Amino acid sequence: MSFDFKSKAVPAFPPDGLAAKRVVLRRADLRQAEAMLAYRVTNRAHLEPWEPSRDACFYSTQAANERAMQMEHAMAEGTALHLLIFSNAADAADNALIGDCHFTNIVRGPFQACNLGYSIDQRYEGRGLMHEALGVALDFVFDAYKLHRVMASYRPENERSGRLLARLGFEHEGLAKAYLKIDGKWADHVMTSRVNPGD
Repeated sequence: MSFDFKSKAVPAFPPDGLAAKRVVLRRADLRQAEAMLAYRVTNRAHLEPWEPSRDACFYSTQAANERAMQMEHAMAEGTALHLLIFSNAADAADNALIGDCHFTNIVRGPFQACNLGYSIDQRYEGRGLMHEALGVALDFVFDAYKLHRVMASYRPENERSGRLLARLGFEHEGLAKAYLKIDGKWADHVMTSRVNPGD
Protein backbone atom coordinates (compact mmCIF):
# COMPACT_ATOMS: atom_id res chain seq x y z
CA MET A 1 0.00 0.00 0.00
CA SER A 2 1.27 3.47 -0.82
CA PHE A 3 0.07 6.97 -0.09
CA ASP A 4 0.31 10.10 -2.20
CA PHE A 5 1.78 12.85 -0.05
CA LYS A 6 2.03 15.31 -2.93
CA SER A 7 0.06 18.51 -2.65
CA LYS A 8 -3.38 18.74 -4.17
CA ALA A 9 -4.12 21.59 -6.57
CA VAL A 10 -3.50 24.84 -4.71
CA PRO A 11 -6.84 26.50 -3.87
CA ALA A 12 -7.50 29.95 -5.29
CA PHE A 13 -7.11 32.75 -2.78
CA PRO A 14 -9.69 35.58 -2.85
CA PRO A 15 -8.16 38.52 -4.78
CA ASP A 16 -9.39 41.00 -2.15
CA GLY A 17 -8.12 38.86 0.71
CA LEU A 18 -9.96 37.38 3.68
CA ALA A 19 -11.94 40.05 5.49
CA ALA A 20 -13.04 40.16 9.10
CA LYS A 21 -14.66 43.08 10.90
CA ARG A 22 -11.43 44.95 11.69
CA VAL A 23 -8.74 43.16 9.70
CA VAL A 24 -8.05 41.82 6.24
CA LEU A 25 -5.61 39.01 5.42
CA ARG A 26 -3.60 38.95 2.20
CA ARG A 27 -1.12 36.44 0.82
CA ALA A 28 2.52 37.30 1.45
CA ASP A 29 4.54 38.09 -1.67
CA LEU A 30 7.63 39.93 -2.81
CA ARG A 31 5.71 43.20 -3.12
CA GLN A 32 5.17 43.11 0.64
CA ALA A 33 8.80 42.34 1.56
CA GLU A 34 9.53 45.92 2.66
CA ALA A 35 6.44 46.03 4.89
CA MET A 36 7.30 42.62 6.35
CA LEU A 37 10.82 43.80 7.14
CA ALA A 38 9.55 46.99 8.79
CA TYR A 39 7.17 44.89 10.89
CA ARG A 40 10.01 42.64 12.01
CA VAL A 41 12.34 45.52 12.83
CA THR A 42 9.66 47.39 14.79
CA ASN A 43 8.70 44.28 16.78
CA ARG A 44 12.15 42.76 17.17
CA ALA A 45 12.33 42.97 20.97
CA HIS A 46 8.67 42.01 21.30
CA LEU A 47 9.00 38.81 19.25
CA GLU A 48 12.50 37.62 20.21
CA PRO A 49 11.44 35.72 23.39
CA TRP A 50 9.04 33.56 21.36
CA GLU A 51 11.06 32.83 18.22
CA PRO A 52 14.35 31.20 17.17
CA SER A 53 17.43 33.38 17.53
CA ARG A 54 17.95 35.70 14.55
CA ASP A 55 21.30 37.09 13.46
CA ALA A 56 21.68 40.66 12.23
CA CYS A 57 21.37 39.75 8.55
CA PHE A 58 17.81 38.48 9.16
CA TYR A 59 16.81 42.14 9.37
CA SER A 60 18.30 43.09 6.00
CA THR A 61 16.43 43.91 2.80
CA GLN A 62 18.08 41.03 0.97
CA ALA A 63 17.00 38.51 3.60
CA ALA A 64 13.47 39.91 3.61
CA ASN A 65 13.25 39.55 -0.16
CA GLU A 66 14.55 35.99 0.04
CA ARG A 67 11.99 35.08 2.71
CA ALA A 68 9.19 36.56 0.63
CA MET A 69 10.28 34.56 -2.43
CA GLN A 70 10.51 31.38 -0.34
CA MET A 71 6.98 32.00 0.91
CA GLU A 72 5.72 32.48 -2.64
CA HIS A 73 7.40 29.24 -3.74
CA ALA A 74 5.98 27.23 -0.82
CA MET A 75 2.47 28.53 -1.53
CA ALA A 76 2.79 27.71 -5.23
CA GLU A 77 3.83 24.18 -4.25
CA GLY A 78 0.88 23.89 -1.86
CA THR A 79 3.05 23.21 1.19
CA ALA A 80 2.22 26.45 3.02
CA LEU A 81 -0.10 29.43 3.20
CA HIS A 82 1.56 32.64 4.42
CA LEU A 83 -0.84 35.44 5.31
CA LEU A 84 -0.26 39.06 6.32
CA ILE A 85 -2.72 40.81 8.60
CA PHE A 86 -3.67 44.40 7.86
CA SER A 87 -5.76 46.60 10.13
CA ASN A 88 -8.97 48.32 9.13
CA ALA A 89 -9.17 50.06 12.50
CA ALA A 90 -9.81 53.80 12.47
CA ASP A 91 -6.70 54.51 14.56
CA ALA A 92 -4.37 52.50 12.28
CA ALA A 93 -2.29 53.95 9.49
CA ASP A 94 -3.65 53.20 6.04
CA ASN A 95 -2.88 49.64 5.02
CA ALA A 96 -0.98 49.03 8.27
CA LEU A 97 0.65 45.59 8.53
CA ILE A 98 -0.06 44.53 12.10
CA GLY A 99 0.70 40.81 12.10
CA ASP A 100 1.03 37.55 10.24
CA CYS A 101 -0.09 33.94 10.36
CA HIS A 102 1.48 30.96 8.67
CA PHE A 103 0.06 27.54 7.88
CA THR A 104 3.21 25.52 7.16
CA ASN A 105 4.32 21.94 6.65
CA ILE A 106 1.10 21.09 4.86
CA VAL A 107 1.07 17.31 4.49
CA ARG A 108 -1.44 15.40 2.39
CA GLY A 109 -1.96 11.63 2.17
CA PRO A 110 -3.65 10.16 5.25
CA PHE A 111 -2.46 13.05 7.47
CA GLN A 112 -4.07 16.14 5.88
CA ALA A 113 -2.60 18.49 8.46
CA CYS A 114 -0.38 21.52 8.98
CA ASN A 115 1.23 23.70 11.63
CA LEU A 116 0.04 27.18 12.56
CA GLY A 117 2.25 30.05 13.65
CA TYR A 118 1.34 33.70 14.20
CA SER A 119 2.46 37.03 15.61
CA ILE A 120 1.01 40.48 16.13
CA ASP A 121 2.46 43.97 16.50
CA GLN A 122 2.90 44.82 20.17
CA ARG A 123 0.84 47.99 19.71
CA TYR A 124 -2.21 45.96 18.65
CA GLU A 125 -2.17 43.26 21.33
CA GLY A 126 -5.17 42.78 23.58
CA ARG A 127 -7.81 44.01 21.12
CA GLY A 128 -9.04 40.65 19.81
CA LEU A 129 -7.62 41.34 16.34
CA MET A 130 -5.63 38.10 16.14
CA HIS A 131 -8.73 36.18 17.16
CA GLU A 132 -10.60 37.75 14.24
CA ALA A 133 -7.76 37.10 11.82
CA LEU A 134 -7.22 33.48 12.77
CA GLY A 135 -10.95 32.83 12.76
CA VAL A 136 -11.31 33.67 9.06
CA ALA A 137 -7.95 32.10 8.18
CA LEU A 138 -8.88 28.78 9.79
CA ASP A 139 -12.26 28.75 8.06
CA PHE A 140 -10.49 29.26 4.72
CA VAL A 141 -7.89 26.55 5.35
CA PHE A 142 -10.51 24.00 6.39
CA ASP A 143 -12.92 24.87 3.57
CA ALA A 144 -10.50 25.47 0.68
CA TYR A 145 -7.54 23.24 1.53
CA LYS A 146 -9.75 20.52 3.03
CA LEU A 147 -7.24 19.87 5.80
CA HIS A 148 -8.30 17.62 8.66
CA ARG A 149 -6.12 19.04 11.43
CA VAL A 150 -4.31 22.28 12.23
CA MET A 151 -1.69 22.02 14.97
CA ALA A 152 -0.31 24.85 17.08
CA SER A 153 2.15 24.92 19.96
CA TYR A 154 3.05 27.58 22.51
CA ARG A 155 5.39 28.00 25.45
CA PRO A 156 3.65 27.39 28.80
CA GLU A 157 4.49 30.88 30.02
CA ASN A 158 2.81 32.43 26.99
CA GLU A 159 -0.61 32.39 28.61
CA ARG A 160 -2.02 34.94 26.18
CA SER A 161 -1.37 32.57 23.27
CA GLY A 162 -2.87 29.66 25.19
CA ARG A 163 -6.08 31.58 25.83
CA LEU A 164 -6.28 32.65 22.19
CA LEU A 165 -5.97 29.08 20.90
CA ALA A 166 -8.55 27.82 23.41
CA ARG A 167 -11.03 30.48 22.25
CA LEU A 168 -10.47 29.34 18.67
CA GLY A 169 -11.34 25.74 19.56
CA PHE A 170 -7.86 24.25 19.82
CA GLU A 171 -7.65 21.36 22.27
CA HIS A 172 -4.76 20.58 24.59
CA GLU A 173 -2.89 17.43 23.55
CA GLY A 174 0.13 17.38 25.83
CA LEU A 175 3.49 18.92 26.70
CA ALA A 176 6.53 18.41 24.45
CA LYS A 177 9.73 18.70 26.45
CA ALA A 178 12.57 20.75 24.89
CA TYR A 179 10.51 20.92 21.71
CA LEU A 180 11.99 23.94 19.92
CA LYS A 181 15.11 26.06 20.34
CA ILE A 182 13.64 29.46 21.10
CA ASP A 183 15.68 32.59 21.81
CA GLY A 184 18.77 30.38 22.03
CA LYS A 185 17.41 27.79 24.50
CA TRP A 186 15.49 24.54 24.15
CA ALA A 187 11.97 25.24 25.36
CA ASP A 188 8.99 23.11 26.36
CA HIS A 189 5.81 23.66 24.34
CA VAL A 190 2.16 22.93 24.94
CA MET A 191 0.78 20.99 21.98
CA THR A 192 -2.73 21.77 20.71
CA SER A 193 -4.78 21.09 17.62
CA ARG A 194 -8.13 21.84 16.05
CA VAL A 195 -9.88 19.30 13.84
CA ASN A 196 -11.90 20.36 10.80
CA PRO A 197 -15.48 20.63 12.09
CA GLY A 198 -16.70 19.38 8.72
CA ASP A 199 -14.85 16.04 8.98
